[in-house]
Amino acid sequence: MAAELAEKRWYIVNTYSAHEAKTAENLKNRIHTMNMEDYIFRVLVAEFEEKVIDKETGLPVKVVDKKTGETHDKVKIKNLYPGYMFVEMIMTTQSWFVVRNTPGVTGIAGSSGGGKMPTPISREEIEPVLKRMGLVDESMYDRYNVGDSVKIISGPLEGTEGKIVSIDKNTGACRVDTVFFGRVTPVDVEFSEIEKI
Repeated sequence: MAAELAEKRWYIVNTYSAHEAKTAENLKNRIHTMNMEDYIFRVLVAEFEEKVIDKETGLPVKVVDKKTGETHDKVKIKNLYPGYMFVEMIMTTQSWFVVRNTPGVTGIAGSSGGGKMPTPISREEIEPVLKRMGLVDESMYDRYNVGDSVKIISGPLEGTEGKIVSIDKNTGACRVDTVFFGRVTPVDVEFSEIEKI
């Protein structure tokens, strides 16, 4: 099947825990050296920076940059899914071979063995992962409409639910009606901070 006729889908790839970034780098190198750029597109480890909070004060821990002398919040890298990475690809015998034989890969979720190719994950499953990493693409907007119920998945309002009042696809800004203290209150959030419920 030609790459242009097949559909790009997301797959969950198992790795050794704490080796996700190294395994992702191994796979990216193999994609390039084996000329698989037309079949394997994105390789993601769901990592993000998180401020380190002092347990006693509840405030961010500050550190001084040794080179510049500037003070900033201390951050640590947090992996949302230890032991996993996400690969966007067109599943062919060749692309499946490249991924599963990459050093550090221990399997592909949805592969039942016996030579059966793995099943992809749905858009609904990968979308929250991409959004938490700040990766929003145009196709995500198609699933959201004014009046839809959503949950805020990051930021100071994390966990709050409401209904979409407006979406600006150009800027990524959304207005969501939420309920605070028994009153409907509109809040402005980024599209990447909401998830359909």
